[in-house]
Amino acid sequence: MASAVGAGASGGGVAGAVVQGPSFSPLYQQIKSLILRSLQSGEWRPGEAIPSEIELASRFKVSQGTVRKAVDELASENLLMRRQGKGTFVATHAEEQVQYRFLRLAPDQPSALPGSAHREFLDCRRLRAPVDVARALQMKAGEMVVEVRRVLHFSGQPVVLDDIWLPGHMFKGLTADRLSEYRGPMYGLFETEFGVRMIRAEEKLRAVAADETDAQLLEVAPGTPLLSVERLAFTYGDQPVELRRGLYRTDHHYYRNELS
Repeated sequence: MASAVGAGASGGGVAGAVVQGPSFSPLYQQIKSLILRSLQSGEWRPGEAIPSEIELASRFKVSQGTVRKAVDELASENLLMRRQGKGTFVATHAEEQVQYRFLRLAPDQPSALPGSAHREFLDCRRLRAPVDVARALQMKAGEMVVEVRRVLHFSGQPVVLDDIWLPGHMFKGLTADRLSEYRGPMYGLFETEFGVRMIRAEEKLRAVAADETDAQLLEVAPGTPLLSVERLAFTYGDQPVELRRGLYRTDHHYYRNELS
């Protein structure tokens, strides 16, 4: 890739572009966008090291400090990961600390860590997208989606019942057997075998009562209060690529989030 940022009297700007008026953005934000473009194109794959700050500074013809600020922001967004003495790497859901990055359920007993989860896949099928699912995934009604139903067990107890919808054209060949055989997290499978990386998510929460089917799968009495969590996950470019509706037991777990 040719150098994208050229130096100027005031510190440089994106080459070939006129930065003026309302379209102006700080230089480090421009570098961040260029790094994001390389991540999106697959130049650097999940788990791989990116070039050093010195190399990136040379490539974009900006200062090392500008690159560092862009990389710091991408690291704070969990798109990159710094490893002391080793460099900076593209974040991956295969990493132990981010396997359950979007799961905000925490155990009442801290010893019951998410890493002890057991996944039970109940169904995986292709079907025409219901209207609400198509709308959420920005698809046309009737386009094909993959629907997955699974239960997450913690310490031998069913805790989360998930219904998941994925765009069919992006997940060709995804089956229940493939999901069950994959040893790592589901998002890790999506990265490595389908080239789809979930980078952020939005959630809606509400309280619901368990119906008979949900109660049976979660081993609770019908009418038991559950936490309903609807999550829409996005990849690069704010493209929605997963709609997930989960029911959480909260008799031994609670929903935890950090606000800043």
